[in-house]
Amino acid sequence: MKLSLIFILAYLIGSFPSGVIIGRVFCHKDPRDAGSHNIGTTNSYRVLGPIAGTAVLFLDILKGTLAASLPMIFHIPNHALVLIVGLAAVVGHAYSIFLHFTGGKAVATSAGILLAYNPLFFVIASTIFISVILITSMVSMASILGPLMIAILSFYTHDWLLGSIATLVLLFLVYRHRENLQRIKNGTENLVPFGLYYRYKQKHQ
Repeated sequence: MKLSLIFILAYLIGSFPSGVIIGRVFCHKDPRDAGSHNIGTTNSYRVLGPIAGTAVLFLDILKGTLAASLPMIFHIPNHALVLIVGLAAVVGHAYSIFLHFTGGKAVATSAGILLAYNPLFFVIASTIFISVILITSMVSMASILGPLMIAILSFYTHDWLLGSIATLVLLFLVYRHRENLQRIKNGTENLVPFGLYYRYKQKHQ
C-alpha cells in the first residue's frame, strides 16, 4: 500500500507543469502557445525569457529529485527504488494528468533523478550536457548524448541498475526527440544563440 502511494505521488510530482504555471502566473504567457509549443526548459527560455526559463529548469530538476527521494522520505531503505520510483516522475512530466496527458520531454526531470541517486554522475552529466551545447549549439543533441554517456559510464563502473535505467531513459528521450533528430538530419534544427556551431553558421550565412 505504501509503495503504491509512493508511485502515485511520484507521478503527480512529475505531472506538475512548471513551465505552464510559471508562464501564466509570472509572465502571462503559455509556452505551449509559441516556439516549439513544449513546456520544458528550452522553450520556456525562448518564450518566457531567461529568468523564467531558469526557474523552470530548477523546478523540473527538483521534481525528479523529490520524486526519487520518496522511498527515503517514507523510510523504505531500498536504493534501487530511487531510480524506479523516479521513472514515475518522468512519465508524469511527459504525460501530465494536469495537461490532458501531454507534457515535456523530461530531460531535466531525468537529471533530477540522477541527482538523488548519484550526485557525482549528475555533475558529470551536466558537464557533458553543457559541453555539447557549447560545441553543437543544439539542446536536443545534448539531451541525447548526456544520458548516453551516463549509460556507458554506469555499465563501465558495473552499476547495472543505473546502466539499465539510463538506457531505458535514453530510448525514451530518443523517442521524445524524434522530430528534433529528423531536423538535425535535415540540417534544420533550432540552435541556441551561442556555441561554436551557431557562430559558424552566422559566419557562413
